[in-house]
Amino acid sequence: MKKSFLCAVALSVACLAPGSAWAHHGDAGRYNEETVTLKGTVVQLVMVNPHALVVFDVNDGGKTTRWTAELGGPQQLIKQYGWSPTTIKSGIGITLIGRVVKSGDPYMNLTERAQITLTDSGKEIYRTANYGQPVEPAK
Repeated sequence: MKKSFLCAVALSVACLAPGSAWAHHGDAGRYNEETVTLKGTVVQLVMVNPHALVVFDVNDGGKTTRWTAELGGPQQLIKQYGWSPTTIKSGIGITLIGRVVKSGDPYMNLTERAQITLTDSGKEIYRTANYGQPVEPAK
């Protein structure tokens, strides 16, 4: 009985471990390597785990598109950058530099080689450690 129980537990753990790792690290190749610059108006800052999100509207030639930008976790933003849920308020203009998803959907990754500035003042409020660095060649 003990042996069957231990086998069942071991099998359960073995099945869950790869799924968890894939779920969090499954974005390899999902984003274009080159960064783009977008200017928009903040709709909402969402401070949730595992990644905080900035929802913003971009007006391009009279057409408004709602974008979502993925950042690191809220704890990282609080500790590293001094952010709070009111750091980016609805209605302010921001300029974001980051990588967009290859599918063409309005979704941006700001977890690496990224920057956010307040459009009106030019004040930088977010910059990853590797911002401005070239794309690393594939191995």
